[in-house]
Amino acid sequence: MKVIINGKDIKSEHDFHKQIAEALDFPKYYGSNLDALWDVLSTDIERPITLIWKDAKYSRVELDSSYEKIIKILQRVEEQDINFGFEDQFKLVLE
Repeated sequence: MKVIINGKDIKSEHDFHKQIAEALDFPKYYGSNLDALWDVLSTDIERPITLIWKDAKYSRVELDSSYEKIIKILQRVEEQDINFGFEDQFKLVLE
């Protein structure tokens, strides 16, 4: 499955959590924080998923240090799937 989030609409960490939760149909108990993001992406979301973050450069400016924290989590999910040898994996594409 390919899922797109729009960086031009992500001006805060809250905006990011809202977009990704809607795009990936996160469970209602999702806590909208970085720990909850890891928990849901690493265990609860069915793969394969390609998350396409369009216009990520706009989010990078708006989110400042939160952007790097979010990216680290998304990359960690990618690495986990590779290390576990999952056939169906999570992938991140920044555009």
